[in-house]
Amino acid sequence: MTARVAVPSRGRLRDDVVALLHGAGYGTSAFRGTGARVPFDGVEFIEMRPRDAAAWLAAGRVEGAFISTDIALEEGLDHMQAIPLGTTRSDLVVASRDDDGRLTAADLEGAVVATHMPNVTAAWFAERGIAIKIVAMGGALEGVCAAGLADAIVDLRETGTSLSQNRLRVLATMAHCEALFVHSADPGLVDLALRVEATLDARQQRYVMLHIPRTKLDELVSVFPGLASPTVLPLAGRDDLVAVHLVVEASFFWAHLGEIRAAGATGIVSLSPDALLR
Repeated sequence: MTARVAVPSRGRLRDDVVALLHGAGYGTSAFRGTGARVPFDGVEFIEMRPRDAAAWLAAGRVEGAFISTDIALEEGLDHMQAIPLGTTRSDLVVASRDDDGRLTAADLEGAVVATHMPNVTAAWFAERGIAIKIVAMGGALEGVCAAGLADAIVDLRETGTSLSQNRLRVLATMAHCEALFVHSADPGLVDLALRVEATLDARQQRYVMLHIPRTKLDELVSVFPGLASPTVLPLAGRDDLVAVHLVVEASFFWAHLGEIRAAGATGIVSLSPDALLR
């Protein structure tokens, strides 16, 4: 049976997911952003709004969905398997007006809190024994708090600019959020999950090839051990040099490039791998 996976139909998350799927070897040219259904390698990708995707995943009518942490929490999907995608990061925060004298979430006892995420908000405040009245909204939240309609809001903060413009301050951070691939244990998703993880892992790595004096090989290995150990190859007609291939974290490669250069490495080539399976 074909596994169904929801893909965002619009927005930055959609762009990130489509790029990820393309990098993982899936044909994405048929995605149109208008509810398209795209079958590929035993998976049917269905475009829809992330909140709708989470609801259908919770109902068991799709087997996987590319959504964000806050939406997964709102729909009670935190028990399912999830692969962090490392994009669209934000914080789910509690904020109130900066002139209301409140300093912590506990100061909201008896307050009216506006939010897009009533389930998460109710659970979070209940766990802390803080009684509030929740108003669920679908539009922008900062304005209703700035106007005094709500005493506080629970919303996502990316840069904090909007909160500052509306003279709101953060009282508490409820969760750190990012894009996720949330999925069931359906066997039809094993290959997709493997491809996604391999593609994400590869983004953080560099495949490095270089030449180095044979006498400096131990010095190189002490800096760049590779996944297990570097691959060392002879060079035709050269007894003094060897070719070395290795995989290393991108940030580590750039931070230590000077060290391998000082060790006599030449012909250094660094490539971005498409996938990495450890």
